[in-house]
Parts: sequence; C-alpha cells; structure tokens
Amino acid sequence: MTKKKIIILPKTKRILTEMGENIKLARLRRKLSSEQVAERANISRPTLVAIEKGSPTVSIGSYLLVLQVLGLEKDLLSVAKDDLLGRKLQDAEIITSERAPKRIDK
Repeated sequence: MTKKKIIILPKTKRILTEMGENIKLARLRRKLSSEQVAERANISRPTLVAIEKGSPTVSIGSYLLVLQVLGLEKDLLSVAKDDLLGRKLQDAEIITSERAPKRIDK
C-alpha cells in the first residue's frame, strides 16, 4: 500500500517549522530533555524530534500531547478563534427582512 504524498505550500511549511521551533524553545525553557517529554507524552523520541521540526506527517494528537506536557495545551484553543474573514463572509450573506417582525399580543 502506497502512502499519499502530502503537498504543503511553502508558506504553510514555514508556519509548521516556526510552531515546531516554538515547542522546542518551550521545552528548553523548562529544562526538560527530549527523552523526558517524549516519555511523558507517551510518544517516541523520533516523533518528538519530528514535532520540533514541524513535520506535517505527525498527528495533531501528538502535537497536543506534547503541548500538554509543557502546560500549553490551551494555546491550541486560540486557533481560528477570531476568524475575521469567516465573520465578514457570514455577514455578507445576511439577508434583512423587508417587513417588521410580527407583534405578539398579550
């Protein structure tokens, strides 16, 4: 069985690489070895190395496990939190009604 080749745009690859570097820096600031983090995250050391290089083939679950070990798991919640483009697109499709809403008689 052959695997599909993942095609990553250069801009996206730079983002992944920067994220991996940030994870590595967070680990080093905490003075944790790669072996310690890998063991605590229940992943292999090569997988941790791949995460710190920003590999697109590592599952997001593994990234989250490492962030959890570093105490940064809630940082993942900020992804797409303020979706300005999505909100603008949503607002552009809002249709206003021509007539006033019905009165409710009490």
